[in-house]
Amino acid sequence: MSQQPKISAQGLNLTFQTNDGPVHALKDVDLDIQEGEFVSFIGPSGCGKTTFLRCIAGLETPTAGDLSVNGMTPDEARRSRAYGYVFQHAGLYPWRTIGGNIRLPLEIMGYSKADQEERVARTLEMVDLAGFEKKYPWQLSGGMQQRASIARALAFDADILLMDEPFGALDEIVRDHLNEQLLQLWARTKKTIGFVTHSIPEAVYLSTKIVVMSPRPGRITDIIDSPLPAERPLDLRDTPEFLEVAHRVRDGLRAGHSYD
Repeated sequence: MSQQPKISAQGLNLTFQTNDGPVHALKDVDLDIQEGEFVSFIGPSGCGKTTFLRCIAGLETPTAGDLSVNGMTPDEARRSRAYGYVFQHAGLYPWRTIGGNIRLPLEIMGYSKADQEERVARTLEMVDLAGFEKKYPWQLSGGMQQRASIARALAFDADILLMDEPFGALDEIVRDHLNEQLLQLWARTKKTIGFVTHSIPEAVYLSTKIVVMSPRPGRITDIIDSPLPAERPLDLRDTPEFLEVAHRVRDGLRAGHSYD
């Protein structure tokens, strides 16, 4: 791991001005994410998890504090294409094939036709969708569409992957399968991943570090370095070690509510 954090927030605050007065979305957030870590953000709805991810992506601007991504400002990191972003819904264009959707950022960035083809084929293989390039989104299940969305975020080979509840709308069986696939993908690519979730089991299963956040204004109530092994079969979730981490996450969520 590198000495300089991949993502570093110090004293981060964000207040939105609305017609009903100011809304304090984030308060005094301090966090370092090292290269290659898988960091999940968990907390109640409206606690600022997605807002923090959007700050990292340069899509929201903090009102106080410092935030660096790859040693740059978030805006510089966004312009240098330092990250891929996976949204809650796949967001695939229905008139473009799966290959066409994955190719879109590559077209915008000016990659050659040959490079585009190679990258589309490689990322489809990575997310287990080889052979689906000419299909349209409506011909794929929800889980397959979300995998195509992950392939699109991986296509230009950014070393940071930001994921905003990508599996939240999927049923539990599909979600379990995609969790397993995501861990395999992370092991192969060594990306630094920031992952927003509402699910305690998902956060504990996937992460090397779990960031527990309080209700608005979003503060960090606990940062848990996972003691779980790198190899994580699904039945790991029945072990005492797993349940112990899950209890600590739940305690952190309760502690956050005690501020109210």
